[in-house]
Amino acid sequence: MRAVITVIGKDKIGIIYRVSKILSEYKINIEDISQTILQDVFTMVMLVDLSESTCKFTDLKGKLENVGKEIGMTIRIQNEDIFNAMHTI
Repeated sequence: MRAVITVIGKDKIGIIYRVSKILSEYKINIEDISQTILQDVFTMVMLVDLSESTCKFTDLKGKLENVGKEIGMTIRIQNEDIFNAMHTI
């Protein structure tokens, strides 16, 4: 199973580190990543592989949301199929 993680908020040091640290801890592979900064707004989209994850999806979602709160960012994770369905015209 694959998922899409989105991160949005004011740019600061350590955003990618904080997100990727959680993914690494739970054996989640980052397959693709795109990030940009528009003025001081940081945006990142990651495509991750959950097939070897040692964490339940709902637990991972909570962990990512908690890190987002700690660093003042919005972090969301969605199943890739749901993400694609929501963004198809």
